[in-house]
Amino acid sequence: MENKPLCLKNEIQDYAWGSYSFIQRLLDAGHTDTPWAELWMGAHPKAPSKVQIDDKWVPLDKLIEQFPEQILGQSTALRFNNSLPFLFKVLAAEHPLSIQAHPNREQARNGFDRENHEDIPLTAPNRNYKDDRHKPECICALTPFWAMEGFRPVSDTVALLSAACPVSLADAIEFLKQNPNRNGLQRFFEALMTLPEHKIQQVIDETAANAAENESKSDEFRWISTLYDLYPEDIGILSPILLNLVCLQPGEALFLNSGEMHAYLEGSGIEIMANSDNVLRGGLTTKHVDVEELMRVLNFQPHALDILSPQNALACEKVYPTPAEEFALSVIQVDEACAYLTNKINGPEILLCTNGAGEIFWNQADETMAINPGDSVLIPASLESYRISGRAEIYKAAIGNLLPA
Repeated sequence: MENKPLCLKNEIQDYAWGSYSFIQRLLDAGHTDTPWAELWMGAHPKAPSKVQIDDKWVPLDKLIEQFPEQILGQSTALRFNNSLPFLFKVLAAEHPLSIQAHPNREQARNGFDRENHEDIPLTAPNRNYKDDRHKPECICALTPFWAMEGFRPVSDTVALLSAACPVSLADAIEFLKQNPNRNGLQRFFEALMTLPEHKIQQVIDETAANAAENESKSDEFRWISTLYDLYPEDIGILSPILLNLVCLQPGEALFLNSGEMHAYLEGSGIEIMANSDNVLRGGLTTKHVDVEELMRVLNFQPHALDILSPQNALACEKVYPTPAEEFALSVIQVDEACAYLTNKINGPEILLCTNGAGEIFWNQADETMAINPGDSVLIPASLESYRISGRAEIYKAAIGNLLPA
């Protein structure tokens, strides 16, 4: 394998909630008959990127098996068992994704072992744990991006619940008023998720009616109405008043730690995560919902949102600070006044150009590589240095040691 940047060809996931335009425009792909939801860049066995080697396209996971230290670097290969620890994505949502949370390391190991012991097939629809890894993630908006993340402060929840369903949840609201803390919220949420079917529909109908009257006054009620149209029998329509609701502006990001309930509602962004497929769903889905396991995983500590802004690192590069060890996300913006240069590559990197046009130079090589919108490039750890010039915006995925949280 040559010691140079490597062009990637990436897989598209065409989930029903995806977009007919965003990723298509980024890749200059024209019209598609199916919605494109995610562009995957990485070595996930479900859909590994392919690398151009000697005019052939080789799956990245197979290439890493063949050249682990050259691609990953010695320390990354040792630390992450000869595997790429992150998955890099472009995400484009025209419709809401399910409410979900991800387990921490211990929960993932225990859950994976337990379901293996119970002989639940990995592909079974009721399988919660597909692997034994945790899944912290970070979403960075490329367009205005609506999301929900973490339980909002209890006083806010009580006020919104009192406007949404004061009759059908009167006792529960009073309980939450008297217990405005983590334990009270946990007991309230468990009771809500285990209501009898007839009671659930009463709550939904009352909430939907009040939301319809107030949706012009409140983003929370507007989203309840939208979710009700899609899921008229799902208690998850209450999530905009239980969780922090936010519209990220382009360049803003959220870090989602283990146990944080969240959902992406609308918009396009860059997503990076630990290379795991473990998801516990809580609603707004036709897929498996395991309330008992979800309760075991969730973090019920109420909190306000922590919106991330990138911090200066190298010239032309800004990094989003997160505590993740598997990944780091940064944005590189080059122009006539600023070229990007790095002489220290700590591990494998993936570059994705979202705007403009640039040129990559490496080591002392005479050749260069153009990078244009939609192009993605793997920088192997064995590369000593590289430089990017031109006028371009490039997002970079790297191992999680660029900037301390």
